Amino acid sequence: MRCSSSMNSKDKKGIYVHIPFCKSKCHYCDFCSVVPSGDIIDRYVDALKREAEGYKRKNKIKADTVYFGGGTPSFIGAERLSDILLHLRKVFDISPDAEITAECNPSSCGGDFFSRLIDSGFNRISLGLQSADPRERKAIGRLTDADAAKQAALNAKKAGFNNISLDLMLGLPFQNTESLKNSIDFCADAGVTHVSAYILKAEEGTPFYEKLSIEGAKKMNLPDEDAVCDLYLFAAEYLQEKGFEQYEISNFCKKGHISRHNYKYWNLDEYIGLGVSAHSFFEGKRFFNTRDIDEYIKGSKPIPDGSGGDFEEYLMLRLRLAEGLIRHDTERRFGKGCFEKVLDKAKKYKGTNLLNISEDSISLTKQGFLVSNTIIAELSS
Repeated sequence: MRCSSSMNSKDKKGIYVHIPFCKSKCHYCDFCSVVPSGDIIDRYVDALKREAEGYKRKNKIKADTVYFGGGTPSFIGAERLSDILLHLRKVFDISPDAEITAECNPSSCGGDFFSRLIDSGFNRISLGLQSADPRERKAIGRLTDADAAKQAALNAKKAGFNNISLDLMLGLPFQNTESLKNSIDFCADAGVTHVSAYILKAEEGTPFYEKLSIEGAKKMNLPDEDAVCDLYLFAAEYLQEKGFEQYEISNFCKKGHISRHNYKYWNLDEYIGLGVSAHSFFEGKRFFNTRDIDEYIKGSKPIPDGSGGDFEEYLMLRLRLAEGLIRHDTERRFGKGCFEKVLDKAKKYKGTNLLNISEDSISLTKQGFLVSNTIIAELSS
């Protein structure tokens, strides 16, 4: 399905900063992260600044979101994070009302950590919880007590953060609807404004994958596929009961607290990725950095990944959102015709409880999200 884009390249960008350091590696983690040694953290921060410098222009690139992900950004300390953010402000034109997020592990954000982030301009925190159940946490290699996450959320609020997210995982060993309910209650009781709930995937090359290959799902007490689907639907419904509206396949928030940065990805807006393994979509091109930290520090060049921004990509990403594909926005970006073609294909799903279909929008239902890959492939063909 070919449709040309009229996307405005002058829109404000997002900036992603990858911090690849952790105290230890979780059993299931496939992200680019390492346990650091020597002076590698400071050398890496210097390399980040050099990469950012490469975007210096006569007219500064405008940005309205900055997201520090990892790894564990909080592991390198508030001083380094603040220093990086200050440098980014010198290179980019970052809006006064920009959303600036740091992912944090509750075990590495004690003392005046949150106050120092607030003082330097951070205004959103994302805390890793995964589960409030001790047995489930142990099974995936989480080292700290769940109560540390609640205390971290309380400390962040006390410091001045009013936009706080907790991450949950679905399909964990031993997990059932009762333990998941307790984890969601834990999030609500912590007073957070956002919850991400991701289905656990066994990524090749991780300790979790290796163990699963040897022992099998049953011995590891993993719920089967049908049970995982039930857990997902339960989470979506119960989070809504707790006041968290679903706005994306895996993301739920209190009113007015979507992740503005992540929304850029799903709306096919442009962003610049800094750091090892970081991906970018900038000036209509996609590219990414090496996963080798030593090579990155030496100044390796980004790897081209082709052009981006076509309608198929837009369709795939927008259908991750609860609001789905909107006729007005689609026609503004790609002209008339594309939405109509998708609408014609979508009508076969009427009465299936998988798609919400009207003359002005097409969106997946909660049940549809579970088979989103199949539906999206059909609608984009």
